[in-house]
Amino acid sequence: MTDRVHLSHPDVGPLEESYLVAALRSGWVAPVGPDLDAFENEVAARVGTRGAVAVSSGTAALHLALLGVGVQPGDAVVVPTLTFVATANAVRYTGARPVFVDCDARTGNIDVPLLSELLHRLRARGERVGAVVPVDMFGSCADYPALLPVCGDAGVPVVEDAAEALGATDHGRAAGSFGQVGALSFNGNKIITTSSGGMLVSDDLPLLARARHLASQAREPVAHYEHRETGYNYRLSNLLAAVGRAQLARLDGMIGRRRLLRDRYAKLFASVPGVELVGAEDVESNCWLTVIRVRSERSGWRAADLAAHLAAQNIETRPVWKPMHRQPAYADFESLLTGAADDLFAEGLTLPSGSGLTEQQIATVFGAIEGFLAVRTGAVSG
Repeated sequence: MTDRVHLSHPDVGPLEESYLVAALRSGWVAPVGPDLDAFENEVAARVGTRGAVAVSSGTAALHLALLGVGVQPGDAVVVPTLTFVATANAVRYTGARPVFVDCDARTGNIDVPLLSELLHRLRARGERVGAVVPVDMFGSCADYPALLPVCGDAGVPVVEDAAEALGATDHGRAAGSFGQVGALSFNGNKIITTSSGGMLVSDDLPLLARARHLASQAREPVAHYEHRETGYNYRLSNLLAAVGRAQLARLDGMIGRRRLLRDRYAKLFASVPGVELVGAEDVESNCWLTVIRVRSERSGWRAADLAAHLAAQNIETRPVWKPMHRQPAYADFESLLTGAADDLFAEGLTLPSGSGLTEQQIATVFGAIEGFLAVRTGAVSG
């Protein structure tokens, strides 16, 4: 049995080690220090925002972002149904309730015309909508040229969940910079990692100052420990920030490797009936995960069949996110659906996409897929 080929394994090496050792030797091991400050400044510069606040997870960033735009208990917050559960959980932390909207069948990102319809429906009922939280799926930005005017006309702030999309752009503008505030994730499977971590990015400096205060247990700036409100233990450590700085320095190279891998998948599946790459036309994606969609009525096989074949060879794949309206924790919440997310969940498959994959691992993956296609279709596309 070969070593397992992971979907998106952390890509770390000597540069990260050198940054981490230097941070350890500096003595700055707490959630404060020069690497933390520098990491915030460097990410803000990369995203193109006036500031940033580093926190312990992408979920923490979303929570603080929602509080920052004024989400209140009882508010409705519009969330794509096709997303990781953290997006919806962060809404619940504020006491608000998520209202789910379906995705665009072609990209997996939020369906903007359907969002407009939902906002009109909620406003007609006299409901307060605290925020819209678009998610940049699989490393591709949502359709912000269409989405931002819809939310602006409705008077609803946008919190951009860019957890999957650091380094992606839309018409040259960086993911994370489109809303009043954006949230990034540095989880172990993301495009860059700090082991665990996240960041708020925004031009709204008072919002960021408020987030920084709440993330530090809401401690008042006095010599003794004094707290006038409930805060959170959300700050990122200086050590993890050091790792993040090294990762950020390598970001363009890691995106380049993922893009080359996606291009190879595109070539492999180009002439396979019933198979398409989700969002393949997006040349500004960071290519975090390559996703194929398999229409079994044309292909003669299902995404689950390929997944089982690869699993037998110790190659990790995964369906796309199970829609929130199908999750037991959220099945009773309001949603406006077309069936697109359900179809993508049934027909989609994420393939190994990590920038740290070795040439041998890539050859193993492609050889396994080619073997599967040779049996199922009688032809392989090169």
